[in-house]
Amino acid sequence: MRHAAAVLLSLVWAIAIFPPMELRHLRYFIAVAEALSFTKAAQKLHTSQPSLTRQVRSLEEELGVRLLNRNKQRVSLTEEGTAFLDNSKKLLAHAQEIVQSIRHQGHREIRPLNVGYVSNLFHDLLPGTLRTFRQQWPLVPLNLFDMSCGDQLSALETGMIDLAFVGLHEPIEKRGLRFRAIASYETVVALPKDDPLARKPAVDLKDLAPRFFIGMTELSYPGYHEWLVATCRRAGFTPKVLQDVALERTMIQTVAAGLGVALVPEQLKKLPHDNVIFRPTSRPIRTEGCVAWKGDDLSPSLQAYLEIVEQIARGE
Repeated sequence: MRHAAAVLLSLVWAIAIFPPMELRHLRYFIAVAEALSFTKAAQKLHTSQPSLTRQVRSLEEELGVRLLNRNKQRVSLTEEGTAFLDNSKKLLAHAQEIVQSIRHQGHREIRPLNVGYVSNLFHDLLPGTLRTFRQQWPLVPLNLFDMSCGDQLSALETGMIDLAFVGLHEPIEKRGLRFRAIASYETVVALPKDDPLARKPAVDLKDLAPRFFIGMTELSYPGYHEWLVATCRRAGFTPKVLQDVALERTMIQTVAAGLGVALVPEQLKKLPHDNVIFRPTSRPIRTEGCVAWKGDDLSPSLQAYLEIVEQIARGE
């Protein structure tokens, strides 16, 4: 392990002193390390095997460690070579991102990336994606718009925003927009504190049949009413919706006033909720979260941000 740590330090040192053309050495090494064959790597790189061997040996001499074990039968990675391979890939990927960002800057005016979001739904995911994007694309202006799901979908259609953090995918498809599911959240029941069901550790959905429900308007949360009805019907009843509201906090306040119950994503538990108790359902119900964008938007910054969102959503 000491050798692995030493080679990582050597990589940092090498990055600092290598002239730009020496990134070629990393590409040559990666090709050999992935193929475990100088012959196959040379064919892939369209270069001669002796030249490739010299380049890799020069890299090893520069670092002061052996990266590959070679004999007539096979090529294998040393412990230092394994560590160096992973970091070499990261270095080249970062170099490519910097080049893309600089090229984008050179196109007269840099196009900003405009992102819409619902703060109450995506507060755990959004900050990390923005931080990573700013590190990788420091020259691209980034504008944020705190908007309801419905307003975001309309803003996508008019071009006001480039990407929307929204909820259910069905309303996105109906508008002809593209989407990716990036999250799946537990659905919980919001109950007035004095409701007898609030004393249970979990709520059987069919026990909510006599209660009035508080829903979300179609304008603010497209597809919510349809989802609520379908979810309750699977439990054997049709929900009695007393009122549809436009804001998540209004929904919680209405439940707190004792006017009804609500099915909400678990993230809403972080909103102020005096006199409201959240309980899981006895049979888990998941609520999806999606990002959406226009299909004809192929800007490099948007594609890069989509990749970052997926990576962070997967926990990478």
